[in-house]
Amino acid sequence: MSTLPPETLAWLMQHGFRPQGEEIWLTALTHGSTGANQNYERLEFLGDRVLGLAIADWLFQRGADPEGKLSQRLNALVSRETCADIARAIDLPPHIRISAQAMADGGRDSDNILGDVMEALLGAQFLTQGFDAARAQVRTLWRDAVEGDTGRTKHPKSALQEWAAAKRRKPPEYEVVERLGPDHAARFTVRVRVKNVGEAEAVAGSKADAEKEAARAFMERFA
Repeated sequence: MSTLPPETLAWLMQHGFRPQGEEIWLTALTHGSTGANQNYERLEFLGDRVLGLAIADWLFQRGADPEGKLSQRLNALVSRETCADIARAIDLPPHIRISAQAMADGGRDSDNILGDVMEALLGAQFLTQGFDAARAQVRTLWRDAVEGDTGRTKHPKSALQEWAAAKRRKPPEYEVVERLGPDHAARFTVRVRVKNVGEAEAVAGSKADAEKEAARAFMERFA
């Protein structure tokens, strides 16, 4: 494996990671499409558990919310959407090692890929520095989400999913209708449709936000 590019090494250090031993950090940033011998998948598996425990411990220590509310917030805070939002907030996308084809297909703006790499980095932090360092990193990166409204109310997509199930409808279907602008200033138009009910559209700076706003618009119109 090659070494970490200087700009990636500087970026990791800037955002609180401690890149001792470059190979594990390269692995955490490597998508399977590159054909490399190792990619982030195993580290993502580990980082997902590290993140879940760190957030659960944090929420438990913060107050006396009932189990149901704790679970609701936990699920929202460790979701792909939240992980991807945090990845974008710290400008992770340019540092992902991904094939040209996967990048052309929008891989660097994929919630799934961004969320997985974010968790893989936490897995690398855990393996090289231990749980306390990984938990401290989570508390730095997730602070705004935990102290804000994330998970305090149901995510619009979850609310729409539950509404459709309660109405005995098929699950909502999301479609990217249009993507405009360069990667750093993209605008996504997303349409959500529930069969035999209707559809709604929304525009936002990321696919995840556009889906969320489309779900919100659908609920306001039809629920």
